Amino acid sequence: MGLKILNTMGMRKEEFIPLHDGEVKMYVCGPTVYDFIHIGNARAFVIADVIRRYLEYKGFKVTFVSNITDIDDKMIRRSQETGLSLQQLGEIYSNAYFEDIAALNIKRPDVSPRATQHIPEIIDAIQKLIEKGYAYQVDGDVYFDVSKFEEYGKLSGNKMEALEMGARIEINPRKRNPADFALWKAQKEGEPAWYSPWGWGRPGWHIECSTMAMKYLGETIDIHMGGKDLIFPHHENEIAQAEALTGKTFVRYWIHNEWLTVEGQKMSKSLGNFITVKDALKMCSPNVLRFFLISAHYRSPIDFNRENIRLAEENVRKILDALERLKSLKERSERGSGEESLLVEVRDAKRRFEEAMDDDFNTPLAIAAIFSIVRAINNYANINAEIETAAKKEVYEIMKVLVEDVLGIRVETEVEKRTTEYEPIIGNLMEIILELRQEMRRRKEWKIADEIREKLQRIGFIIEDTHSGTIWKLKK
Repeated sequence: MGLKILNTMGMRKEEFIPLHDGEVKMYVCGPTVYDFIHIGNARAFVIADVIRRYLEYKGFKVTFVSNITDIDDKMIRRSQETGLSLQQLGEIYSNAYFEDIAALNIKRPDVSPRATQHIPEIIDAIQKLIEKGYAYQVDGDVYFDVSKFEEYGKLSGNKMEALEMGARIEINPRKRNPADFALWKAQKEGEPAWYSPWGWGRPGWHIECSTMAMKYLGETIDIHMGGKDLIFPHHENEIAQAEALTGKTFVRYWIHNEWLTVEGQKMSKSLGNFITVKDALKMCSPNVLRFFLISAHYRSPIDFNRENIRLAEENVRKILDALERLKSLKERSERGSGEESLLVEVRDAKRRFEEAMDDDFNTPLAIAAIFSIVRAINNYANINAEIETAAKKEVYEIMKVLVEDVLGIRVETEVEKRTTEYEPIIGNLMEIILELRQEMRRRKEWKIADEIREKLQRIGFIIEDTHSGTIWKLKK
């Protein structure tokens, strides 16, 4: 079975066939850098990262572009409130955004274009839309005429007849149609502005994304992603602008994630439940937050609450515990029936992981396959102290690739970190155990003393009785 994606355009599952064989052009709407990103933003960015990672796992060469909106109404208001220039504000929160995505192990985009650095391209696109009859100018403002684009509403289902005056769009007598949207906004007092053929002003939000997406990915993009709140009007307007310009399909597969709520309520500052990524990372580790964000299918709602975070924490611990147990098994050169059974289970779980991800990136089912491997490791380690070297390597590599390389849950550094943290504890425990063994020897309970040494050796410790006392070390 090939990869299938539920395309928001038409709301049906379609086999994924990129425009160019072996290559994927992918665009994700990035942050507006007037504040720290919140956990709702993080869900969209983590999901996009998992999809990118899985496409790369399947052998595609992915070009991943995610923009930074550094000029819009919110930016201007925050600039005026803080007294910071637009550039200063953009730098502060762009840097914070990159820090947050790095903490969540989100791979950095290949390109992170900023709107303010693409004004000439945006002006050129607007000029062409005017020349083609899709846009018109009114006193320095430029609007896109949605009535000229016959397929307007094909993504969201919001057709022109449904967009009656005053129904969903603010009435503006300067527009030809109430649904017309701004491509260029004439400068208002105190606002930053750039010179254009229509006077000083700034671009509208929608034209920024269309222009930057096409500049770096071409006129037709394979995948465009974002939260479901962007379907209308943002993505609908992106389609209208881009396809009016080129006459070509703008995006082949649209992917939108569902809402994230907090304790069952929509997140908002007015309700006092607005949680930034930085706030969330004070409550749990990056691994736990990332695991939580992918624990539900991306098209299903997910609720940020203490119980769900506790479950995510528990599940991450189970994965790391299993890998730690696997690493602690002593290696041998011969393979036994136990290893063969283990490998059969692990390889079957890997197949089921891929089937789940091929079915519209079903992360809950993929995670269930991961836990089949966790159980297989634990069952093996419960009755075996040794494992054949090649089998151990294969199981560990499968887990590392699926958990870390695809799902983005850090494994290597976390297992190493935990091992380092436990070293002092292991040393203290060994001192207690050896003191008890020495007491058994003083009492001439030789059988118990020998059993303690044999059991320690079975789990990987070397015990040596010397004239100066008993010493221990871990087997290499």
